[in-house]
Amino acid sequence: MKQFYEVYYKNEKLSALLRELTWTNNLLILSSSKSEEEREFYILISIKGKYSSRELVRQIESGIFERTMLANEKLSETMTQLPQNTTNVFKDSYALEFLNLPQKHKEKDLQKALIGSLKEFILELGIGFAFMGEEYRLQVGDDDFYVDLLFYHRDLKCLVAFELKIGKFQPSHLGQLEFYLEALDRDVKRDDENPSIGVLLCRKKNDEVVKYALSRSLSPTVVSEYETKLIPKKILQDKMNELYERFDRYNNNKESK
Repeated sequence: MKQFYEVYYKNEKLSALLRELTWTNNLLILSSSKSEEEREFYILISIKGKYSSRELVRQIESGIFERTMLANEKLSETMTQLPQNTTNVFKDSYALEFLNLPQKHKEKDLQKALIGSLKEFILELGIGFAFMGEEYRLQVGDDDFYVDLLFYHRDLKCLVAFELKIGKFQPSHLGQLEFYLEALDRDVKRDDENPSIGVLLCRKKNDEVVKYALSRSLSPTVVSEYETKLIPKKILQDKMNELYERFDRYNNNKESK
């Protein structure tokens, strides 16, 4: 109880927020968070998402905080220049352990499993996503094209197209998704909506290859990988520390020149 008081009631911002959560969820967040930033993150998503204790436990155990912070740090310049603020929306990796997929599977298996577990998938995607359809048809001229999964994000006020790849990310994958985004913006997006965003969800990715590939892309795209099992939080925390150390070295080198 003393720890609870010291963490929350001495922070006016958090103390105002905690009143909107159940006592159980407050204790879950307190016992699982290592920093004030992490506590505030879980408090905010719990309030906005109206998470049950079970849903909150899943989010914490899947390391949604670390995966979201990693994605924030890797957003391309095109993404940061959008009229809508994409901070804390996308994830560096998506945990799909609830699909119970075998290690070897086909893209159709992945797509079918996601549709079959749509409630769990939307919980993993995060607050604001609304499902619009699978194999969403786009007609350009006399040709038909199909977006694997199409969502609408209520807060971003834009369409979000998901393209699924069961292999490792290749720069050539971007061309198809960029074409879909152009078609969505021309033919589906409404005048009062923001530019569409693409998410290339692949089995694995090399961050340096992704960075190079996105540096010349004019389309707002996120490249994420998916995991069929939960990633240990220790590994996610190590990834965050490694990324921050790399940024510190880069900034120190710039200052020394």
